Amino acid sequence: MDQITFHYDTVLSDVHLLLPNSRHLMARLNRVGQPVFISRFRILWDGTKQRTCDLGSPCGGEELDRDTQEESGRGDARGSETGADGGVDRDEDGGADGGVIRDEDGGVDRDEDGGVDRDEDGGVEPPLDEDGDLEVPRRPRQRLPERDRDMVYPIILSQARRDEEEEDEEEECPRDVIRIEHTMATPLEDVGKQVWRGAFLLADLILSQPTTFRGATVLELGAGTGLTSVVMATVAKTVYCTDVGEDLLSMCQKNVTLNRHLMEPAGGKVRVRLLDWLRHDLCTDADAEFGWTEDEVADLHDNTTIIIAADVCYDDDLTDALFRTLYRICNNLRLPCTTYLSIEKRLNFTLRHMDISCEAYDHFRHCLCEMQELREGRTCFTVEQVTPSFPQCLLYERIEQLELWKVTAVPV
Repeated sequence: MDQITFHYDTVLSDVHLLLPNSRHLMARLNRVGQPVFISRFRILWDGTKQRTCDLGSPCGGEELDRDTQEESGRGDARGSETGADGGVDRDEDGGADGGVIRDEDGGVDRDEDGGVDRDEDGGVEPPLDEDGDLEVPRRPRQRLPERDRDMVYPIILSQARRDEEEEDEEEECPRDVIRIEHTMATPLEDVGKQVWRGAFLLADLILSQPTTFRGATVLELGAGTGLTSVVMATVAKTVYCTDVGEDLLSMCQKNVTLNRHLMEPAGGKVRVRLLDWLRHDLCTDADAEFGWTEDEVADLHDNTTIIIAADVCYDDDLTDALFRTLYRICNNLRLPCTTYLSIEKRLNFTLRHMDISCEAYDHFRHCLCEMQELREGRTCFTVEQVTPSFPQCLLYERIEQLELWKVTAVPV
């Protein structure tokens, strides 16, 4: 959608806000009536920035190639015109114009007898309008097909048609494209259904340092749309993608299915599971759709060496619950574990301080310091900030407010 309606309680991710001209295909309405969109994100395997197709566009790499050819054609046309460096204007056949005046269609301006208009001295007569003003002929420009910039309205596909298109997409989707279902402009309690820059930062770390995560068992806390878990599954053995809410977990499961073409070559598996930070145990109810099995709980405690969480600290109570959960899980792990936390420092003006502050970020830093000072229990924690000097493998704005933190948990 090109126009987004904001309400007093609406939150919109910059990932979607900074791409207003992209075509977003509204695939369906979720269980609470929110529009669900499908966007595409291209992986830059070589770590260099390049153009990508529009998010939500049904293209694979064809649109990118076509745009490149159009840019090349425009560059050739510009190179053939006269410029400030004294280059010669040439006609369509490559010849110089020779000073002959041409009409609007690019042809030679001729008189009634078919000859070229010339003055009394035999020179070419300049064309004048009815008021005697000089008319400057312009070279006709080649009309390029206009990009689709009209108003884009959501299209709800029928279930049968959507299933057919998804089958075609699974066959044709390139290996360097991630497809993600998400919502836009949600209330604060549903921000996990959007795509955030913190997830991209963690994905960059995974793609640029695959040996760190290869063959590992990984737990993601607050996975949201599951983008980071999908990227992690391209190198890891097993990824437990966890969050709360049946609607959000169903979206996560859908995104895992949409990106099987990325995970299958590496053999990685993503298991979407319920993990509530406000509970002290894992849901092992056999009737629960996203419950844990006893084997999965044992595998989590025996083999997990990596924990990740992308941009989940925006509320103080949830941040406290996150660190309590992290502490509890690390104490139950058999092996040393490394946790990577990405966060975006969001600055706000508050009346209480009458200044710009970032209370959610300050509370996050306070929790990190408390965790490092803990000396009770079976685990010792070490906290350090990771400089994001690794290559950028996804197209987004890596702002200086994006930070990455590493927490190492070692059994005492």
